[in-house]
Amino acid sequence: MKILQLLENAPYSETQRAWLGGFFSGMRSQLKQNAGAANATVAQTIHILYGSQTGNAESVANDAATAAKAHGLKPVVTSMDAIDSDALVAMDTLLIVTSTYGEGEMPDNAQMLWEAVSAESMPTLPNLKFSVLALGDTGYDLFCKAGIDWDNRLAELGATRIYDRVDCDVAFEAPAESWISSVIPQLGSKDAASMVVDIESAAPKSQYSRKNPFPAKLVVNRLLTAADSSKETRHYEISIAGSELSYEAGDALSIVPTNCPELVAAIIKAIGCTGDEIEPVNGESMSLTDALRTHFEIKLPSKELVQEIATRSGNQELNGLLSTGDKEALSNYLWGRDTLDLLLQNPLCEFAAAEFIALLKPLQHRAYSISSSGKMHTDTVHLTVASVRYDSFDRQHKGVCSTFLADLVDAQIEVRCFFTPNKVFRVPDDNNLPMIMVGPGTGVAPFRAFLQERQYRKATGKNWLFFGDRNAATDFIYRDELEAMQADGVLTRLDLAFSRDQAEKIYVQDKMREHGAELFAWLEQGGYFFVCGDAYYMAKDVDKALLDVIAEHGKLTEAQAVDYVNQLKKHKRYVRDVY
Repeated sequence: MKILQLLENAPYSETQRAWLGGFFSGMRSQLKQNAGAANATVAQTIHILYGSQTGNAESVANDAATAAKAHGLKPVVTSMDAIDSDALVAMDTLLIVTSTYGEGEMPDNAQMLWEAVSAESMPTLPNLKFSVLALGDTGYDLFCKAGIDWDNRLAELGATRIYDRVDCDVAFEAPAESWISSVIPQLGSKDAASMVVDIESAAPKSQYSRKNPFPAKLVVNRLLTAADSSKETRHYEISIAGSELSYEAGDALSIVPTNCPELVAAIIKAIGCTGDEIEPVNGESMSLTDALRTHFEIKLPSKELVQEIATRSGNQELNGLLSTGDKEALSNYLWGRDTLDLLLQNPLCEFAAAEFIALLKPLQHRAYSISSSGKMHTDTVHLTVASVRYDSFDRQHKGVCSTFLADLVDAQIEVRCFFTPNKVFRVPDDNNLPMIMVGPGTGVAPFRAFLQERQYRKATGKNWLFFGDRNAATDFIYRDELEAMQADGVLTRLDLAFSRDQAEKIYVQDKMREHGAELFAWLEQGGYFFVCGDAYYMAKDVDKALLDVIAEHGKLTEAQAVDYVNQLKKHKRYVRDVY
């Protein structure tokens, strides 16, 4: 541009100046267009949408954004419930990171957008370039179905797949990083090395994370249920002093357990090994006993292990179920059976140590909803956990992590843990707005944290808790605390549903309908509606009850009630933490 200015200012005749005027004008316009194109390339926008139930997909989406910035791109990270189909149509480049919830379902925050995108009226997307990362668990039949559905639907709508979908099992970190490392360089200009450095530089202040769990100490292990209860629910307090870690009410704490030593010994005996066999595990040589205790999932058998046991044993029933492909029948057969059961019931199946390890999945952390406010309890984190114990096939079975905490952890054994943030499942920012919380059983955990948070903030908003369990006399956990919060005015309403205290069972959804008029009034006042607990039965029943309450007391049609609920979800006023 400076050269053009010098040339323009040179002495020319009138005829020359007239001709050159048009030339210089055209050159200036072309240079501006070129500069604009260059800037557009540098600041190319890529949209990263996430569908997340517990925060894992959101975390990966943010990692992808960090990588995109390192490559000169302009990433826009958005929850799927924050946009509509029109916004999707306007996008040029899209990365999708989504988990799969329940039995092949979309996460809560993805459902509305998915319904719009899967509708016949959805416009085609011929100008969209995309790639999908799917998070899932091979323990479920419909592995990564939500991601698969998104990948297929976008292709059906004419979008161009710039990188093949990657499906991640529960150990998703490595394949997710590989996907990011592969897809981002195709969109930007910098090399992959700079991307990796930038991702790592964005690590949290604390040195502890999912990859490097904090070795915490368990300082409280207290039985909450009565001794004669049909359940065993415990309260734990875990010290995080000195870790530089912090958490918010609504987050989860992930525990990395070790397997029960008795179960390890029984499995080693069943496969015909001694336990002293030395095998390589993640680049380290260790005994089979140590490997099974600390590195592998030995409670629930992998599909590969089930198939191998069937093949080696010649078990006609099991082989028949596998050959028919009847997933429901196979699931019914495996119900209540664990790896040791299958080995004991098929005693001819012996394995070399290396063979057996090759058929196992890595031992995974277990995430628990935190039952304390990080503002009120800065150096400890509280958990409310039901210990899983049941008798089946003539032996006692125990949950891996729940009984690790209950039975194995002592002053010498550390609790390796890390936080899993859930940025959606949060106490409202506005301290004046009402909260309605539905949390039967251990589902009360995050709402104990929410109430502590409201108490700490001195919030004036009303708080309503629906809680229940089997029997009031034995299973009313945190009764003293909740009644004290009622007396102090922190807990405005407490409605209880103890299912086995009367002939006809009563559940939290029944209490919702009973007090439907007031529940709807709280929603109309801007109230937030939270649910925590069982996803397969309770959460679905509560969702149906909420729709019924809104339709009846809002005098709405079924379609209008669905729209009302969708608006609650869109504005993060109906949020679930279900499992």
